Amino acid sequence: MIVRTLSRADFVARFGGIFEHSPWVAEGAFDRGLTPETDSAKGLHAAMVAVMRAAPRDKLLALINAHPDLAGKLQAAGRLTADSTREQSSAGLDMLTDAERARFTELNDAYKARFGFPFILAVKGRNKAEIIAAFEYRLLQDAEQEFQTALAEIEKISLLRLEDMLR
Repeated sequence: MIVRTLSRADFVARFGGIFEHSPWVAEGAFDRGLTPETDSAKGLHAAMVAVMRAAPRDKLLALINAHPDLAGKLQAAGRLTADSTREQSSAGLDMLTDAERARFTELNDAYKARFGFPFILAVKGRNKAEIIAAFEYRLLQDAEQEFQTALAEIEKISLLRLEDMLR
């Protein structure tokens, strides 16, 4: 696909969901100008991350807060985005035992109480035990470190999504 030939509307329609419920990232990347480099997943990712990283802190916090809890209520209600559903299912989060679900709820609640935003982790290729271990480790970090880690994980998630789309 030659991304740079898309109209703004088509570009945002296609890539506006790469960053969870935050089409402003795709809009900003388009408005900055698409180049031959943006025809690849890595090039488009770099352009979109540049927009994300240039955003003010309140907009970054809104981006972080746009993400669902892992194995949370939205998943149970079938209300995740298609991308989030695939990602969480790939890690087995759609097939938890009652005890595992209770542990994820406990960890999600503790994380949000400590940091004020949801735990974000690129779960593709990970299993439940790895995810729980990451939760437990990151609960010990400081707030600014976790804010930056959440953004780094969003970058990983968005690259994986772009790579899936632009194969």
